[in-house]
Amino acid sequence: MRLATRRRLGTLAVLAPPLVWTILFMIVPYAIMFAYSFYRKQSFAFVPDLNLDNYLALLQDRQYSQVLLRTLKIALMVSVAALTLAYPLAYFLVFKIRSARWRLFLYMAVIVPLWVSYLLRAYTWKTILGSEGVLNSFLVWTGLLSQPTPLFLYNQFAMVLTLTYIFIPFMVMPIYTALEKIPRSLIEASGDLGVGPARTFLRITLPLSVPGVLAGVTFTFCLTFGDFIAPYLVGGPAGTLVANTVQSQFGIAFNWPLGAALSVVMFAIVIIIISLSDRFERAGRLDLA
Repeated sequence: MRLATRRRLGTLAVLAPPLVWTILFMIVPYAIMFAYSFYRKQSFAFVPDLNLDNYLALLQDRQYSQVLLRTLKIALMVSVAALTLAYPLAYFLVFKIRSARWRLFLYMAVIVPLWVSYLLRAYTWKTILGSEGVLNSFLVWTGLLSQPTPLFLYNQFAMVLTLTYIFIPFMVMPIYTALEKIPRSLIEASGDLGVGPARTFLRITLPLSVPGVLAGVTFTFCLTFGDFIAPYLVGGPAGTLVANTVQSQFGIAFNWPLGAALSVVMFAIVIIIISLSDRFERAGRLDLA
């Protein structure tokens, strides 16, 4: 057997398992979901009907557009809040902590919550913000409130706070990695040339960390956009997001075709966001080059 043939067989043997896994558990389910979006609900059955009625229903019914816009707004707010908190933290870890041991310890302190159950982290904030929770008990104890208030829970503020806490590690990790890759010699050279810390940050550190920022924002936005557990726990009826609507269509409403159409729209939005992020990152690399 020729060496080139053996190499091809070896490459095929390595690529075959993940390729088969991707086809069976990603492409095939997506294809089934896409096909179901063209079905029609008839009594307690779903009938193939090649038309755009389900997509037209999403456009004509205002409740779906409102839910979609609310989801986009919440995802954007969570991304901005996470970026506002994550960038200074990552910058502090990379540039201000000299000890590698302490840097690793604090970095792991940010990552460790990912090892804890998602439900447990969401329930933690429900416990904190609830009428009998830690925050209300503290405010009553200090005398700032005469009795517990329900204002902290079941609203968009509670959703943004909870989702920011849950997904902020996905913002910190890529920003930390991007900042850590910046050569210290560039920053030292900037200082030797008499450039101040602020201009050094704006001209060197920030542009070179843009890929990490874009990756973090993309992760956080997409994860928030598809979340349905936190809105259910802390959002209340007015905090329904698009994923909750999809869940109800496949559950209580028993309208799988409409739920599939809404899922396809969600999938398309996520693909668009990822594509835009990739395009911005490539444009940034060209500018730096």
